[in-house]
Parts: sequence; structure tokens; C-alpha cells
Amino acid sequence: MNDGVAVRRLAALLPPGRVLREPAHLAAYESDGLTAYRQRPLAVAIPETQAEVVALVRLCAELGLPFVARGSGTSLSGGSLPVAGGIVIALNRLNRILEVNPVERWALVEPGVVNAHVTAAAAPHGLHYAPDPSSQTICTIGGNVAFNSGGAHCLKHGMTANHVLGIKAVLATGEVVELGGASREVAGPDWCGLFTGSEGLFGVALEIRLQLVPVAERFHTVLAGYRTLEQAGEAVAAVIGAGLLPGAMEIMDALALEAAVAAVHAEYPPGCEAVLIVELEGPREVVEADRARLGPVLAASGPVAIRVARDAAERMAIWKGRKSAFSAVGRLSPDFIVQDGVVPRQRLGEALRCIGEMSGKVGLRVANVFHAGDGNLHPLILFDGREAGALERAEALAGRILRMCVEMGGSITGEHGVGVEKREYLPEMFGPDELDAMRRIRAAFDPGGLSNPGKMLARGEAPSLQHAGLHPLERAGVITRE
Repeated sequence: MNDGVAVRRLAALLPPGRVLREPAHLAAYESDGLTAYRQRPLAVAIPETQAEVVALVRLCAELGLPFVARGSGTSLSGGSLPVAGGIVIALNRLNRILEVNPVERWALVEPGVVNAHVTAAAAPHGLHYAPDPSSQTICTIGGNVAFNSGGAHCLKHGMTANHVLGIKAVLATGEVVELGGASREVAGPDWCGLFTGSEGLFGVALEIRLQLVPVAERFHTVLAGYRTLEQAGEAVAAVIGAGLLPGAMEIMDALALEAAVAAVHAEYPPGCEAVLIVELEGPREVVEADRARLGPVLAASGPVAIRVARDAAERMAIWKGRKSAFSAVGRLSPDFIVQDGVVPRQRLGEALRCIGEMSGKVGLRVANVFHAGDGNLHPLILFDGREAGALERAEALAGRILRMCVEMGGSITGEHGVGVEKREYLPEMFGPDELDAMRRIRAAFDPGGLSNPGKMLARGEAPSLQHAGLHPLERAGVITRE
């Protein structure tokens, strides 16, 4: 079917003005947060209801038309990059918080709801939504589910998968499924856990039921400055080794500090090359007990200075600098790549030293910002895309950092996903049998390879599966037909 017929069929499903075709309109969807990759879609469809999303996906299945579901486009791995000849299904208008249940502590939301808005809706009940990625004021829950987002407080509270109770989704075949339920007391396979982090390869989430948790009674936030990055990394290992489990532990290096100071006028101890943020949270008695243990551990780690937040305003000032670090780095360089890998905590100092050595050899600056508690590195590789070969050198350095993570027993991604950026590194972490299992699982949900093709697993690699009778999820009793 030619492009004109496909667009006319799409336009027939939605009111006028909600299928975009003009180049000026499509330009806004050519890339996501990883702007080094660009692809203009055939069209952008803007549904406003779940029924419209289902109708769009079913039409794509009928026409064999590839599609990419997109929220705010904050993916840093090219996860919502359009597909040539395919469409983008923009979900931002599915932004209703359908229900907040303060008794059972959950919220039912549509995929276009902004992460921070869930906490705002839960706050009057003394509850909040724990996953807090740096982009939480703009990123959407649908994208958080697709990439299993984490955030600064994932050390204690876990990732998105730990807070998703149920998902209603339309698979790439057009079938509507109900996964999970209203609580974690669900028998059988963990379908929600499988869908969360699948990078959009199975279909599109329509509703997500999120677990809410009580707001902590007490916070104790400490910022410690160090002369070297290695010292800061070793301090993380010392805190965990002491048996403490902070709500968050974050590290920023000198370049990241410089950017944060320029962007939001954050204040940090003079004479330090890195800062460590440690935040305790929980019941008052527990925080007071942990505070007494944390102080000596940090004092023994050799800091230049230690600053304790005296009130909520000082706590928010500390976190404002950290949360703004990614965008603030734009003040230091016209272009940068945000990498995302994981190393074991005990090798954190070694990993940071290796990154410094590798960046020095290729002549590129690297600003390090990361979730230190779980070893999730976010090196920001600075370059000038106007210089010939600069992007290629930056990407090569990013690849060496990922290989280092794997060699140290870590992972090529902590929360940003594989997307298009890291596909070639997946075989370095997984063997042929594991990759084959991933392809077969993807094919069970999306035999045609239409849903977000080219992400994580290369397009066209999914094996064809012969299904006897019912779809595997229908046999499991989770598919409903509408």
C-alpha cells in the first residue's frame, strides 16, 4: 500500500488536524533526547482516547505499517526515534489521572501523564510516586514503563517495575490485554514485569496502575565534597559496607558541578573535584539512628567538607543542582552524549579512574553524574558536532565505556534502555541463546515486528512463530477482545 493511501486511512480514524503531515510539524518528532539520530516519520497521529489508540494500532497491523509510540520524547537512547515509512503515535493527550486510591495506595493513569503529576495528585493523601528520573517534570509514565526508568531514589525504592501493579495495553496485533491487577497478590507469570522495560517492542500501554508509597516522615540530606572522584566512589562503598541503605546516593564531578553552578547557581564546597549527596529517609527514629551511623562513616572517608541540609529549602537546593545537571552541561559544550552503564559498587572508583584515562587519551571532556548507590554511571561526553569526526570520536568513547562496564561485571544500561544507540553492544552482554529467547518473546507479542522496530533488537531479526490455536496470552487468560 502506498504512503498516500496509508495516510488517508489514518486520517479517517481521527478528527481533522490530528494527523500531521507537514514537514514543519514532523520536524518536532524527528528525534528524541538523543539528537544525534534523526528520522522523519511518514505521519504523526495524535489520539485523545484509548479507543483511538487501539484503532490506530489495528490499522497498522492491517496495513503492515510500523509505528512508534511516543510521550515527551525524553529518551536518551533513541528509544522513540521514528521509523522510515512508519508513523508516530503521540500519546501526550492521554494524560488523565483516572483514579487515586489512598486506601489501597495506587493511582490509575494514562500513558501521557507526566511523572511528577502523579506525586502532585497523591500528595494530599500523604503519598507519592517513588521513581524520580531527572526528567520527572516532563517525562511521561508510558515512557517510564517502556524503559523501566529509575531515578535518584531507586537505590531504596527500586525502579518503575517495582511500582507497576497492572497494565492495560494494546499489542501490535491489535489485541487488548490486561496484565497484573490491583495488588501484587496475582498468581502466575509476572506479565507486568515482562512488559515494563520492553522498550515498546510489544505494543502500547493504555492504562497503568502505579503503587504509591507514604511520604517519608523525616529526611536527612548530606553533601560531602572530595578532592578526587575516586574518593567519592570509595565513600559510597563505605556507606553501603556499614549496612546503611540511604534513599539516594548521587555523585557529580567537577565539570558537572561547574555546569550546575552556572545554570542554577548551586553552591558547593570550594576545592573539591566531586561531591557525594547522601539522603536518609523514613520514620523519624530510624533516620536519627542511621544519621548517627552515617556521620562517622563520611568523616572517615576524607572529605574536603561536609554540609548538612538544615531545612527543606536547603534540601531542595541540593537536589536542584543534581536534577539540573544533564541540561546544565549544555552550557559547557554545544553537544554531548549521555551514556548509561552499570558497574559493581565495589569497582566504582576504578571505573571512574578508567573513564578519566580513556577520555584523556581521545581528548574529550567527560562530566560524570550518576546514581552511585547502585553503580549506575551517567558519563556525559562533551564534543562539538561542528568539528569533523567529533561525533564519531564521542560515540567511540561511549562504546569503550560500555565495554568497560561489561568487563567489570556490570551492564550496558541501568535505566536509559538499549534503544538504537546500544544495539551492537547487546551481544557483548548476552549470548546467542539469550538473544534468541529475546527475539522469540518479542515475536510472540508482535509477529510482524511493527511496534517500535529497530530498537534493542535489530529490525527483521524476530523469528516467525507458528501458533497453534490461541495466542499465548489468550491461553493464559489475560487477553480481552474489544
